[in-house]
Amino acid sequence: MKIRFTLLTACLLLMQATLVATVTDTPVLSRGDLVVCGDDKIHVYDGDAARAGEARLTWSWQASEARGQLPEAYFDMLRSLDDCKPVQGNTQLLVTSSSGATLLLDIATKRVLFYARTPMAHSADLLPGGFIAVANSTHAAGNSLELYDARTPEKVVYKDTLYSGHGAVWVADRKEFFALGFDSLLVYRQSVDDPDPALKKVRAYPLPDDGGHELSPTASGQLLVSTHHHVWLADMETGRFTPFEPLKDRENIKSANYDATTGALIYTVAEESWWTHHVYGVNPDFRIEVPDMKAYKVRVVQ
Repeated sequence: MKIRFTLLTACLLLMQATLVATVTDTPVLSRGDLVVCGDDKIHVYDGDAARAGEARLTWSWQASEARGQLPEAYFDMLRSLDDCKPVQGNTQLLVTSSSGATLLLDIATKRVLFYARTPMAHSADLLPGGFIAVANSTHAAGNSLELYDARTPEKVVYKDTLYSGHGAVWVADRKEFFALGFDSLLVYRQSVDDPDPALKKVRAYPLPDDGGHELSPTASGQLLVSTHHHVWLADMETGRFTPFEPLKDRENIKSANYDATTGALIYTVAEESWWTHHVYGVNPDFRIEVPDMKAYKVRVVQ
């Protein structure tokens, strides 16, 4: 009897531990860490070490680690990761791939929490109510803004035209969603009273030049926007674009993270076709090497 009780208790404890480990609400990433993605990989580098010029890897993930969690077809669609945003208090990563997929990934357990086929996806963000908005670039089934319910993989609940979709940012203070396309920055609000999930377009700002690529918040009432040949600050209320001095005439900026309160800037720029082996910083100035992937974007943990 004692042996049976011990075995039963051990099994229950193991089951409980497994359930608890499924999703964590404890951050694994630390403030200032750098999340870099490219190929089918994501690497996290210690932020303090990076600012001193040292690439100290603290966490990594490769698409093959999701085998058994995803339909087999997804592994071909995860060949070219192009965004990797920390979300949900830095416990999860929202991952897009221009090969055709979007994932929500729990960092601690590496469990895939959501997946969808998203043609030429370039960026995504979480919206209130558990929704995921994805900006899709040039593809026969893309050029779109798609909205998903994170509780239902693969089901599009809203779609709008967005030519060469590249940027997706939810601004909580304004309760507005910004989507970046080839020649415009679109502003949406959620239709919270609508029985069907939807976004309502409320403003559209033409870009000062073509090729909208990067879209990121700056903590200053402005968004950072990169185009083919320049980098800009966009006023969220007026749509006024002003040159972003540290990078204003730089071409092919693929990602940029700017903190207007400190002046810190961390970015990637295409150095070999569309990719690079480096991440750069300003205030403080640094460069780290990322030798084992064709790196595309870097995100800074807030």
